[in-house]
Amino acid sequence: MATNNDVPQPKLLPHDGCSRWAQFSEFSPVSREKFRQLSIEGKAPKPIRMGVRCTFYSNKELHKFLENPLSYKWEDLCPTE
Repeated sequence: MATNNDVPQPKLLPHDGCSRWAQFSEFSPVSREKFRQLSIEGKAPKPIRMGVRCTFYSNKELHKFLENPLSYKWEDLCPTE
């Protein structure tokens, strides 16, 4: 007889917070390098740098991107100028 512990739970990307590439790579339709290129072009979520070797992405923006990767466009809600 199967118990709840025997049933594998699907992996989900949280709706709030931030994630690193390793946490959302299995959901991404593109490779890491292509995702980086799309980020530079504004066609994927903008990275949040926490240091030289630590980059995060907003989960809210990742969900918007994953819903429709072809029409996603990053919008700067807080311009620095």
